[in-house]
Amino acid sequence: MAAIGVYGYLAAGLSPFSQWRTCSYGGTQKYCRRIFAVSTERIQTETSFGENRSFEKKKQQEMVKEETEVKLKPSIYANPEELPEVEEGKKRLKDYFEECKEIIRSDGGPPRWFSPLDCSSSTSPDCPLLLFLPGIDGTGLGLIMHHHKLGKMFNIWCLHIPVKDRTPYTDLVKLVERTVRAENYRSPNRPIYLVGESLGACLALSVAARNPDMDLVLVLSNPATSFSKSQLQPLIPLLEIMPDQFPLNLPYMLSLATGDPLRMLIDNLVKRGPLPQTIGELSQDLVTMSSYLPVLADILPRETLKWKLNLLKSGAASANSCLHAVKAQMLLLCSGRDQLLPSKEEGQRLQKAHPDSEIRTFEESGHFLFLEENVDLVTVIKGATFHRRGKHFDCASDYMPPTPSEFKKIYESLRWVITATGPVMLSTMENGKVVRGLAGVPTEGPVLFVGYHNLLGIEVIPFVSELMIERNINVRGITHPALFVRMKDRSELDPDIANYDVLRVMGAVPVSAANFYKLMSSKSHALLYPGGVREALHRKGEAYKLFWPEQSEFVRMAARFGAKIVPFGVVGEDDIAEIILDYNEQMMIPWRREEIERVTNRIIRLRTDATGEVANQQMHLPWLLPKFPGRFYFYFGKPIETEGMKVELKDREKSHELYLHIKSEVERCLAYLKQKRDKDPYRSLLSRLLFQATHGSTSPSQIPTFDL
Repeated sequence: MAAIGVYGYLAAGLSPFSQWRTCSYGGTQKYCRRIFAVSTERIQTETSFGENRSFEKKKQQEMVKEETEVKLKPSIYANPEELPEVEEGKKRLKDYFEECKEIIRSDGGPPRWFSPLDCSSSTSPDCPLLLFLPGIDGTGLGLIMHHHKLGKMFNIWCLHIPVKDRTPYTDLVKLVERTVRAENYRSPNRPIYLVGESLGACLALSVAARNPDMDLVLVLSNPATSFSKSQLQPLIPLLEIMPDQFPLNLPYMLSLATGDPLRMLIDNLVKRGPLPQTIGELSQDLVTMSSYLPVLADILPRETLKWKLNLLKSGAASANSCLHAVKAQMLLLCSGRDQLLPSKEEGQRLQKAHPDSEIRTFEESGHFLFLEENVDLVTVIKGATFHRRGKHFDCASDYMPPTPSEFKKIYESLRWVITATGPVMLSTMENGKVVRGLAGVPTEGPVLFVGYHNLLGIEVIPFVSELMIERNINVRGITHPALFVRMKDRSELDPDIANYDVLRVMGAVPVSAANFYKLMSSKSHALLYPGGVREALHRKGEAYKLFWPEQSEFVRMAARFGAKIVPFGVVGEDDIAEIILDYNEQMMIPWRREEIERVTNRIIRLRTDATGEVANQQMHLPWLLPKFPGRFYFYFGKPIETEGMKVELKDREKSHELYLHIKSEVERCLAYLKQKRDKDPYRSLLSRLLFQATHGSTSPSQIPTFDL
């Protein structure tokens, strides 16, 4: 009862401050700023099982209404090429410097909290509190490029440490701890997020160690716990004899702030277009940044820099001494090109000390990770399933659909799959008419898609993306738990759980009765493959053969919420690749047999009480010989109504009868597609590319196909 998801991944992948005021909270103060500113045919099918006649007239009336709504409500994800690259309201690096100038202009007093968003913003009262603990700069503005998205998920407070402040590390820990305890007293059932950067990460670890029973979520960027191995430590005695003016090197400081400039140029070449324009814009950016170097000198004058380095030293020692006491949920963000700290190695060390923690590595990023243009903290948090409002993550209430810009990035990274497969989408209207497109897919949930899982599950990519683009429907895939649980003592051959972040951002959930219940009760569109792993990793000669359990697993739950069940078939896997070494053959090779058994025994086992072929859940990768790509064909059958059948389907025989009917519908869809695709003049990739070359930039899914 699980969709394995894109299993192929295993083989690889506003204005500056205008008004400030202080607000009392929990014995502390916080700064708040107010911001102003096709042809068709009718296919004969069997009468739907158990069709409730009392709904027939109602459904005939709704059919016309639904078709009209499809035309009147365009998808927010339509035309991915035209979607914005970044979210509206996102600030840039130059905004960071501008607001730093503003905040340090009249700086003074003790460390304090401020809210970077309008205190009367639209943030929901039940959103958890996020405390940002700054790095060596101390301004508290390190998340400025993420405020516009974080503010929709959290109540954000940032710690500001004035330039001339000399508060000891232990007192900073106590300040953060007082705030955390006050918030926990006010909202004991909500988590508190501590997002720390270098020095701030040490503060977060120290506070978490002193409060092991509190529900804290730590998001640590390049923790300074590795300060003893840093090239900054030798600067401490050097600063004692240096002149008053600490020299700043332009290329060095820019690389610290923005990572590898060469990588920036290459990225901009891809995103911005012509080389002259790109070089011009990049040069302008560098000139703009150079004008803010005096701001860096104002943020970190010699005496302040010396104090901050000593603060880093004491903070690293304190945090390392209490690591064993940290029980909080932890997400480690590490840069591969950090020139201040050995962050990549330190992240691996911390993860070994806390095996349940998650780690995400940004190979091309510098020390100031949150000021990188290509780093999206909200997407990272969602991909790691770290966003929750209660004690545990709720796949329904805590899930936030991808934003248009998030979807655009995901779509562009997987565009090659859409181009190679040129998906053909067919759906069935309420009156039984088959149409090109997805007009026959119900808009209102709950809806349960049930179908055949193609080899390696690659059909999931066009399935999910086309429903979002054409119908604005975010399908929640019910997937194997292996995509959510990190293997302990993972070897280099084991998949990295970070490879599946894209699936979680798109809404995938681990298979369980509880999650299925939540999806149906929240009126979601869910995707279920009853054949699961056994179908997606089938053997030679088993293409388009269903391996479903003997007993129904989903019918009664769907009927409980009156869900519409949409049986569907997908063909095309045999036009993409040919299996040359399947499971049976690999088990005859000693080293492959050992590897398959090792991986299978280390993951969560499903259907341990099942019988038949579906119980064979061995995790392996078939060896494939790629083919010159053909085409994927999707056929969504007529939705099967379960509304009003809750009592009727409590009878096991009736429930099983409907289950068998759904299975036969999936088989009928597969048979129809296998027969019709032979008449498609654009079945091969070459013919589709020629069509696009002669007819302009036609979307791969809009290229003509066989007559219906």
